[in-house]
Amino acid sequence: MTALLEVENLHAGYGAADVLHGLSFNVAEGGITTLLGANGAGKTTTLRAVCGMLRHSGEIRFAGARMNGNVTEDIVRLGIAHVPEGRGTFTDLSTEENLRLGAYTRRDKAAVAEDMERVYHYFPRLKERRAQQAGTLSGGEQQMLAISRALMLRPRLLLLDEPSFGLAPMVVEAIFQIMRTINRDEKVSMLLVEQNAMLALDLADHGYVLETGRVVLSGTADVVKRNESVRRSYLGY
Repeated sequence: MTALLEVENLHAGYGAADVLHGLSFNVAEGGITTLLGANGAGKTTTLRAVCGMLRHSGEIRFAGARMNGNVTEDIVRLGIAHVPEGRGTFTDLSTEENLRLGAYTRRDKAAVAEDMERVYHYFPRLKERRAQQAGTLSGGEQQMLAISRALMLRPRLLLLDEPSFGLAPMVVEAIFQIMRTINRDEKVSMLLVEQNAMLALDLADHGYVLETGRVVLSGTADVVKRNESVRRSYLGY
């Protein structure tokens, strides 16, 4: 498959300290790639570097074009949407106002209205709560809203940081099933950071295991799932 996102020799960090030390990975066009690793391995830092949110060096290409030096707003306009850890909803705004903010770079009002109905189709509960203040939604509803707001950009690539965090298993199962449907039906590529390794590998087609800012294992999801050290450290059997 053709690579949509290509990252080579990525170094990134905060202040003078590097967290990533020469990271290289790809996300296939229409594919789902997951980054696995313990806390502090550099997973969230990787997503932030791709979004241009912190200093980095190395090569980042999207659809064949070099992105280094692009500011975050330019990266968003390329079609890369970020669903951050902690959801990042605007708690004082309504559900619908949050969704409209997701489409702030777009000028095609008719298509934005169509996409609003499209995300309501994926997450009917949000339609029921369209006028409700986002800060009063449940954790699961806020995660649905964060994903939906990102989809309002009409992204080619969706970056997801710990979408299952703090949610009940039934809610997580429903959200991951919808993510699978979005990937299959709309061909939205995804780069997923997720502590629940089994969940992530069941959704993804390719995986990379990070330790202290370096890739220590990569392969198809099935290959990663069968690796003995991954089974012991992340899958619990």
